[in-house]
Amino acid sequence: MTGEKSLDKSGGVALWRRVADDIRLDINGGKFIDGGKLPTEGELAARFDVNRHTVRRALAVLEEEGIVRAEQGRGRFVHAARRLSYPIGRRTRFSAGLAGQASDVHGEILEYRVEPAPLPISKALGLTPATRVLRMESLSFADGRPLTRATTWTGPASRFPSLADDFRELGSMTASLNRAGVTDYTRQETRISARYAESSESHQMGLAPGAVLLVGTYVNRDQDGVPFQYTMTRFAADRVELVVNAE
Repeated sequence: MTGEKSLDKSGGVALWRRVADDIRLDINGGKFIDGGKLPTEGELAARFDVNRHTVRRALAVLEEEGIVRAEQGRGRFVHAARRLSYPIGRRTRFSAGLAGQASDVHGEILEYRVEPAPLPISKALGLTPATRVLRMESLSFADGRPLTRATTWTGPASRFPSLADDFRELGSMTASLNRAGVTDYTRQETRISARYAESSESHQMGLAPGAVLLVGTYVNRDQDGVPFQYTMTRFAADRVELVVNAE
């Protein structure tokens, strides 16, 4: 491990989290293969120029995430869970996008309410300020494992009076929108960023502290080209990779 650059300690992110991030990137990037043995705590401490306690805490988080396993007397090994591929395109659909990768795909509502649209949402949807929209907080699952945490604004609310109840019954946004008369919809745009999960998100998605989320924000248009839905979806980065279609 000689010659590798140590961490810059001037940043505001805890050292253990940055060590965990670097090891996670090495695993996702194929530097450490599934089933392969990780360097010792001493070797990792030397690589990152940190003490062993920092390395130990970072490895504990990775163990909690399930991508590293410890074997008594042998060391730690990579145990990388299979990541699902989620396509991003003009007609992105959660269930269809995971077809062939998961047998049980569904969504669940955490809460919902009708509220005046925040200014960025009303602008994105072409609504007059303070138009009432339906805000839904939801989780989506693939084979029982939480994959996404979403906040969705759909409006105007008067156009979708039973959307939340339909989603609770059907577990599918596409099917629920179809009931509301939206027979087709396309993505106007998608923006993708990344950040650490907040404590509430970690709890709801069953993630370890310091887990990374991929955040997609997008606007949907109906079959007549009218923008009606603004969504912010948080993907668990260790469970899914986003694939942007050439279209």
